Parts: sequence; C-alpha cells; structure tokens
Amino acid sequence: MRIDLLTLFPELFEPFLKTSFVGRACTNGALAVRAKSPRDYGIGKHRSVDDTPYGGGSGMVMRVDVLVDAMESFDADAPEGIKARRILMTPQGAPLRQSRVKDLAAMPALMLICGRYEGFDERVREFVDEEISLGDFVMTGGEVAAMAVIESCVRFLPGVLGNEDSTREESHSPETEGLLEYPQYTRPADFRGRAVPEVLASGHHGAIEKWRRSESMRRTAERRPDLIKSEHLAEMSGNSSKRK
Repeated sequence: MRIDLLTLFPELFEPFLKTSFVGRACTNGALAVRAKSPRDYGIGKHRSVDDTPYGGGSGMVMRVDVLVDAMESFDADAPEGIKARRILMTPQGAPLRQSRVKDLAAMPALMLICGRYEGFDERVREFVDEEISLGDFVMTGGEVAAMAVIESCVRFLPGVLGNEDSTREESHSPETEGLLEYPQYTRPADFRGRAVPEVLASGHHGAIEKWRRSESMRRTAERRPDLIKSEHLAEMSGNSSKRK
C-alpha cells in the first residue's frame, strides 16, 4: 500500500512512521509513504499557500491552485502509474468507520490531504474523491486525522500484526456485527477484590463464547445504543429469558 501525504508539516510524520506497527509496515515493505508540502507549489517569493477569504471573515483560506498543483504532482510521478485515491481530511467529511477503514486498506494508494488555517477553498472539493472526518470536533490541522487513517489501515496489511485474527474480534468490526468488543482480562486472577469472571477460567469454550457475545451486546447497549440493531435486541431478549 502507498500513502501520499500532502501537508505543510511533513516533519510531524517522521517519528510516527518509525514507531510500532506503522514502523514495521514501512520496514517490511507493506507500506510506502511519500510526503510533499503545498509550500513547494506556493505563490510568489514567500511561497504563499493561503489568502484572505472573499466576502470577508476571520482567518486565511488555503488556495485551490496551490493544492491542486501539489495533488497533480503526486499523480505525475506515481510509482507504476498508480494514482492515489484523494481524501480530504476535514470535519465536514463522513465519519470514519471500521468498515470504511477496511475498504481503504484494500486500495493500492491513498492521498491524504491535510488542511490548516480556516480551511480549504471550496473548489478543492471538486478535485478529491472523498472527505473523511474523525468526528464532530475541530482541530487546527488534518495531520493527526491523517495519522489515524494510516494507523487504522496499517492493521489490515498482511504481515503487520503478529496475529491476523486480531482485526476480526474487535470493536466495530464486521465480524462482530459492529458491536463493541467484550471485556478482556489477564493475570492476576484477583486484584483488590476484583476477580476475573469464573467462566473465562472454566476452559468451556462454548460457555466462554456465549459469555463474550452477551457481554459485547450488553456493553454496546450501555455505551453505544446507536449501534444496536433490531436483531441484537431480539437476541438480547432471548439471552435475558434464558438467564432467568
């Protein structure tokens, strides 16, 4: 997989790309990253990348000509001619979901476009393929959001995680029907009167699986009821009647 990063601060990514699973992916060839600054395509002797907004208002807006030139420069020298899918990192984008992460991780190349200042000239949106947001909040730039996209995608690349099944039984995964992950425990068996549930030490795999499923639905209903579907409610009702 290839990631093309368009950012005013490529140095922010240097330690990130050397750390943990992301660093492993870069080392073993699963991930290749190219970074460019819009400043290289800026206007005038000061390489300006922004300007005051038409109609007035606070702050500065990133220029469409500068950003599009930078995006097209990535495409012009794309390895093997594979152009990246252009993704604008913006709080106005679609919230990032695990199902979308899995789709993105299967693509050969992504271009992550990080904004700064008061945002982008609206016309930039006509030159990208999609817009992604981490949630309903605003940051000063798109770099942290881009890192989140990279790290979430890297986990799906072959040879990165020690156990490939790690991406299956976790919160929001399609395999768990989008539910939150069940509680996890390790040693000690008892810590200050807080004991590990007996079923987990029983060795009864069927009972453990049933407990984990029940706990996953209970936790989701408590913390993220918006993720609960009608079939989950029916299953929870069935579980409740059985416990009674």
